[in-house]
Amino acid sequence: MTRRWRNVEFDHGKRGQNVMSNKWYARPVLFVADIDRSVDFYVKQLGFTQPWRYEEGGKAWVAQVDRRGCELILSSQWPEKVGKGLMFISLDLSVLDALRAELERRGVDVKDGQWGYRLMVIADPDGNELYFPYPASLTTGSLNANPKAETA
Repeated sequence: MTRRWRNVEFDHGKRGQNVMSNKWYARPVLFVADIDRSVDFYVKQLGFTQPWRYEEGGKAWVAQVDRRGCELILSSQWPEKVGKGLMFISLDLSVLDALRAELERRGVDVKDGQWGYRLMVIADPDGNELYFPYPASLTTGSLNANPKAETA
């Protein structure tokens, strides 16, 4: 059995520092059916980079993608969890507007949603969702227990 990590930096890019810290360093795990397909989407469609991936027996099992401080781990290790992820990412309004324009230019299916406030919603190929909230002063509507219903 072959195990291989590609491009792993155990200090997460903070040269000379220990990974353990008093500051919290967190990365969500999104479960996906196919690492290569998911990495392709996050890199080519959403503008992320892939700093590392884990392969065993010629198959990719885990990879990390990141963009401007947002780091996501993609895992195909638990098929029953595929597509059930949800992550909120908060940006300044000008950055959010620029991101929306960029993603729409790239052909990404950008949707509007509600969660007690207005959201920009992106779903990956497996149905994991990234929620980008708009500032409270720009919001309308009420809490919807099923935001997906308004994004369809």
